[in-house]
Amino acid sequence: MQQVTLGTRSLRPGSRPYVIAEIGVNHEGDLDLAKTLIDLAKEGGADAAKFQSYKAGRIASKHSPAYWDTSKEPTPSQFQLFTKYDKFGPEEYQTLAEHCRKVGIDFLSTPFDAGAVEFLDPLVPFHKIASADLTNVPLLRQVAGKGKPVLLSTGASTLGEIDMAVETLRQAGCKDLVLLHCILNYPCPNGNAHLNMLDGLARAYPEIILGYSDHTLPDERMLVLSAAWLKGAVVLEKHFTHDKTLPGNDHYHAMDVHDLKKFVENVALLEEVLGTESHKAPLAAEAPAREHARRSIVIDRDLPAGHVIAETDITYKRPAHGVSPIHWDEVIGRKTARALEEDHVLQWSDLA
Repeated sequence: MQQVTLGTRSLRPGSRPYVIAEIGVNHEGDLDLAKTLIDLAKEGGADAAKFQSYKAGRIASKHSPAYWDTSKEPTPSQFQLFTKYDKFGPEEYQTLAEHCRKVGIDFLSTPFDAGAVEFLDPLVPFHKIASADLTNVPLLRQVAGKGKPVLLSTGASTLGEIDMAVETLRQAGCKDLVLLHCILNYPCPNGNAHLNMLDGLARAYPEIILGYSDHTLPDERMLVLSAAWLKGAVVLEKHFTHDKTLPGNDHYHAMDVHDLKKFVENVALLEEVLGTESHKAPLAAEAPAREHARRSIVIDRDLPAGHVIAETDITYKRPAHGVSPIHWDEVIGRKTARALEEDHVLQWSDLA
């Protein structure tokens, strides 16, 4: 059976979603703000607060072009952008991990180089690999070798590339894997979200738990994340900020604590209405309706004793206190055992 344990949560298809508030670098190098964002993620109902651990010189060359919407984030190169936000090192992440433990939320951070994998491993219950590193074989092997569950985002990937990554992780020791559907647009237009791709991943990897990493703009009803869960994504990740009006970086397509609370409310409602039963059967609560709202065969005109019942002699009315119309054809042609009045609810004892 598909199952994976993330932190203290054991997940299988249909589980309440494991929600990751992707703080990333929206703290912008301010440790106190990073702690505040952790607090807000916990308040909103997230299971984990996740950061990004990188150094500009290790993740991108100085000639790496932007691939995001530069009208939202005007920095023209990846190297320049990463240089703005790579201020934290092992000591800061240790502090943030301790703060997460204090408030009762899982600490995560995506590593983007070998050094980050090493200093993060003692701090995290499982590892997250970004979509852009799905083809990064040495990083895949290093992360898998830690023996912890792995979340792998699959943005901008072909099934062949995903196959390669899955096989690389498994050969290097990864036993527990979650594949996250993702689209690498920042932000992602709703028309590009293609949540139906979760169906394709489920067909290709029926033994693997699925999730979704979302880059759409949050709507006030949080329908995209809600729909992704209903489509089978039990691990849900979305960028998280304290202020969606801030310019640049990942603020403009992030959710805030109010969005997160709304999504958690959606899940609670959906869990209630989805219920626990998948086998179609009447509920105990439906017993009065079965008895009083279904129909019985009813005499439609006065009939004498010994009368051979024709279809024109009978009709069907509520309640279901007599012979059911299921037996309509069996009743036609039978004789009455006694005189029956119009509007009489037919009983089997009325028939000879």
